Amino acid sequence: WARTKHEGELAVKAAYPWATIIRPSQLFAPEDRLLNWFANAAEMFPFVPLIDGGQALTQPVYAVDVASAIQKVVDDPTTFEGRTLDCFGPEDYTYKELAQFVYDITTQEPRILELPKEVARTIAGGIQYMGRPMLTPDMVSLWTEDFVPRMTQEEYDGQLKADKIFTMKDLGIVPVPIEKIAFNYLHRFRKGGHFTMSEGAQGYH
Repeated sequence: WARTKHEGELAVKAAYPWATIIRPSQLFAPEDRLLNWFANAAEMFPFVPLIDGGQALTQPVYAVDVASAIQKVVDDPTTFEGRTLDCFGPEDYTYKELAQFVYDITTQEPRILELPKEVARTIAGGIQYMGRPMLTPDMVSLWTEDFVPRMTQEEYDGQLKADKIFTMKDLGIVPVPIEKIAFNYLHRFRKGGHFTMSEGAQGYH
């Protein structure tokens, strides 16, 4: 999956050198397949797999922030002609941390099972043929490699102007933390929904 995205990026640059390449990290939002995945997996599977212990890093970005960035590019195409824009959230997390974050909100108590990558890939090989599969071999590969920006924000800021890769900061967009949004759509997985919110989950509201 990641390889084909990179190949597609190179193909676009070759065919349309003036094109703007927008590279978001994993997205979170009400219909995402990241945080919702953990909540749905807790309801559908006898256990929730953490591939390679869930130690790979990801830096999710709010889908609305990415949409705002795209709008700014569309409104000012000359500035972004032939350039690349990286969109990422303010913090990185391991998948294990994201799972715990989700279950702190939903109060689900699934059995967590750490699976080696190759075992998970074998399981995914069968599941992938289901309609809207919950796990695919490409997803296993994606979730076992760090999915984070190639530089720190300080390194992005220090680039030479001619070769600069833009970030949302250059567009005046402050990325929304995952904690500000997630409760709004994950609380539906609680028994009783919003009205059973425990005191310990107040910080996610």
